[in-house]
Amino acid sequence: MNGEERRRALAESIGAQPLSAARLAEKFGVSRQVIVQDVALLRAEGKEIISTNRGYILPRVRASRVFKARHSDAQTREELYLIVDAGGRVEDVFVWHKVYGKIVAPMGISSRREADAFLQKLASGVSVPLKNITGDYHYHTVTAAGEAALDEIGALLAAHGFLAEGE
Repeated sequence: MNGEERRRALAESIGAQPLSAARLAEKFGVSRQVIVQDVALLRAEGKEIISTNRGYILPRVRASRVFKARHSDAQTREELYLIVDAGGRVEDVFVWHKVYGKIVAPMGISSRREADAFLQKLASGVSVPLKNITGDYHYHTVTAAGEAALDEIGALLAAHGFLAEGE
């Protein structure tokens, strides 16, 4: 098993019950330090792994839903604010390109402040929103405390005309 395979298996092993680095090291046949380094790499990739005095755990499991959206560049702030104000976290944005297939970018936006920081990067002119390559159609994976919060987010996006037809 190479490092990438081990990290994938490690990420799948960690859940609600704490698992110590020593126990994980034994399970994967590596040193405790390798597990600590693997966890650091997983965190760098955006995995939310919490260290406790009893071992590694994942944060509370949150409900997740993908929303297909369409709006102008000027409406991006409003879309993000609607989601985070309703308790959602925009995990990523992705598009389906006719040639390249699925193109995904992590976002990790859970507050207006994080949304504003993202929008400032776009405003600096270094790039344009990913949605611009697919006629403004794009998808967001959104997580929230439960299905009710995701239902509310969906209703808000629909009420503001941001959900793409058929969603």
